[in-house]
Amino acid sequence: IRETKTSVGEYIAEYIVKRITDFAPTPEKPFVLGLPTGSSPIPTYQALIALHKEGKISFKNVVTFNMDEYVGLPRDHPESYHTFMFREFFSHGLFFFRSHCLHILNGNAPDLHAECKAYEEQIKKFGGIELFLGGIGEDGHIAFNEPGSSLSSRTRIKTLAYDTILANARFFDDNIDAVPRMALTVGVATVLDAREVVVVVTGQRKALALSKTIEGSVNHLWTLSALQMHPWALLVVDEDATAELRVKTVKYFKSIEQVQNEVERRHEELKKQGRDDGGVGSME
Repeated sequence: IRETKTSVGEYIAEYIVKRITDFAPTPEKPFVLGLPTGSSPIPTYQALIALHKEGKISFKNVVTFNMDEYVGLPRDHPESYHTFMFREFFSHGLFFFRSHCLHILNGNAPDLHAECKAYEEQIKKFGGIELFLGGIGEDGHIAFNEPGSSLSSRTRIKTLAYDTILANARFFDDNIDAVPRMALTVGVATVLDAREVVVVVTGQRKALALSKTIEGSVNHLWTLSALQMHPWALLVVDEDATAELRVKTVKYFKSIEQVQNEVERRHEELKKQGRDDGGVGSME
């Protein structure tokens, strides 16, 4: 739990940098990173760009897969997710632009079902996603897995919920009619297959969704709640997003973070001393 969305973005960016650095990717074994769009991850992207400019991270051997894309929106439309990713992240000198490096679903493919199937196959070709960064909708959805989506779903065509269309209208000059009604999206199971999932949750409008995700049961009406079944999930939230959580829940997670920080510090001290604690506090 962090004070502001900016500090949330900085924390996640530093976390991703550490994961990539520890992974030590190579051309033969790249780090596979899943990425979201929307306003929530922008502070993370800005922080990653800054860390790259400071020489603290190289994305040379990083392969990316985006979560979703609108159906029927031209690739060069200012609100397509292809345009978004290049505007907010890719065009800042972070990546070598190789055809196999950046993956974004094609919402204008002649055969959308084949496009979705091929996307899943590409992910498998690279050995699966190492870390999937995601956001959360106000109704608890991840990617475009709207309420009622199967928790075993894979990449597919999805009709958008009316609440999602309303929420996204702000990106289309508040013109609801201009918002696409369908999208291609990775499935809930596609996300859960990642070795690690990191979710950014900021703002009071996401507070109820966060509460349902971590205090409620696993429920297909709040698709991010499926993250409860993931062995290595991390939610990074700001104070505003905790508005609907029970006080004891907030205190519990703050105390857990404090203990985890102590474990990680001890782990690093032992590493410097050349001693092995069996990987406690690490991803191994």
